[in-house]
Amino acid sequence: MFEEIISSLRRNKMRTALTGFAVAWGIFILIVLLGAGNGLIHAFEGRSNEKALNSVRLSAGWTSKEFNGMQSGRRIRLNEADMNDVASKLAANIIDAMPTVGAGGKTVSFGSEYVSASLTGVYPEHIRVERLKISRGRFVNQIDIDDMRKVCVIGNKTEEILFPNGNALGQFVNASGIMYKVVGVYTDSNENGSQGLYVPYSTAMTIYGKQGYVENIFLTTKGLASEEQNEEFNTSIRTLLGKRRYFQSDDMGAIWIWNRMQNYLQMQGAMEILTIAIWVIGILTLISGIVGVSNIMLITVKERTREFGIRKALGAKPRQILSLIVVESIVITAIFGYVGMAAGIGATEIINMIVSNMEAEAFKDPTVDISIAIEATLTLIIAGTLAGFFPAKRAVSIKPIEALRG
Repeated sequence: MFEEIISSLRRNKMRTALTGFAVAWGIFILIVLLGAGNGLIHAFEGRSNEKALNSVRLSAGWTSKEFNGMQSGRRIRLNEADMNDVASKLAANIIDAMPTVGAGGKTVSFGSEYVSASLTGVYPEHIRVERLKISRGRFVNQIDIDDMRKVCVIGNKTEEILFPNGNALGQFVNASGIMYKVVGVYTDSNENGSQGLYVPYSTAMTIYGKQGYVENIFLTTKGLASEEQNEEFNTSIRTLLGKRRYFQSDDMGAIWIWNRMQNYLQMQGAMEILTIAIWVIGILTLISGIVGVSNIMLITVKERTREFGIRKALGAKPRQILSLIVVESIVITAIFGYVGMAAGIGATEIINMIVSNMEAEAFKDPTVDISIAIEATLTLIIAGTLAGFFPAKRAVSIKPIEALRG
């Protein structure tokens, strides 16, 4: 039987090639699409894990609306009293509240080496919000805060520039005229080249503080599991601060709110839609391959109707003729399905290698689970088998004399 099938495939090279291409292309496109979708999803999940999802950052802005006779465009400032008021009145949804004070970009130097870095005064709890990974040493602690120590924690990229030949721990760096002792080094996952320098909040407020105003207020939250709950929480914050700082509660420019949980839920919904869209497109592509196989098998059976009549006239049983067509269909879809699967997996691996070398933040690990690839290939093989079975069954049911007339 297999020799006869191989002979048939060789005699009809164009038909075999078209059938095989439809099968291989459907599998290839499905795997590549799924790989691309996984790359976006994995990158999104990776970025989400870098920050505490239950955190909200508040920053003061400028009013965009008038309020009780006061013009728009007023600069809004926040202080610790504002933070404490929000924390007390929204205590049911707040775990911690902590301010930061920023000193802007500073030229940080050691010897002849220097780098531009943003300096931020923080509390020890800040490490939980930003999920900083301390590679050596420690982060700012409460003793640093109480004693207003001039210590700092730097990123590993800053260390590489300032201390190319040694360890930064215990060394003193110059931040625009102020000396800080390096007590810790964190792993900086930011790929855009920016650097951050963390110092005790009390130290930064004493040296750089402006009339007690803070740069940001960070809140860690609880009990906010939906977009609606987070939006209601944001509105409550704007209402409270609007009463204290005299702006309308719907003035989005007065207070900027970065609610990571809300953003995460919105992006998660978008990722789910993307996944569904990719599967729909992939399945439609797979169906187009199945339709291509079906059409070609219909043509094949029609061309061989006379041959079937001769075989039946010579004593061949319908089951033997039927199995010949079905096995031929299985051989074509299995071989080319495997080719398409291998090509698709190979393409995703090449993309993964390129993306890994580029260290792209928006794309990560664009690969497909091998089980999904195999299941898709088996689906196409089964569909190809059925595509050959039904027209063949109809053809072999024709009487020999009618088949010979055709």
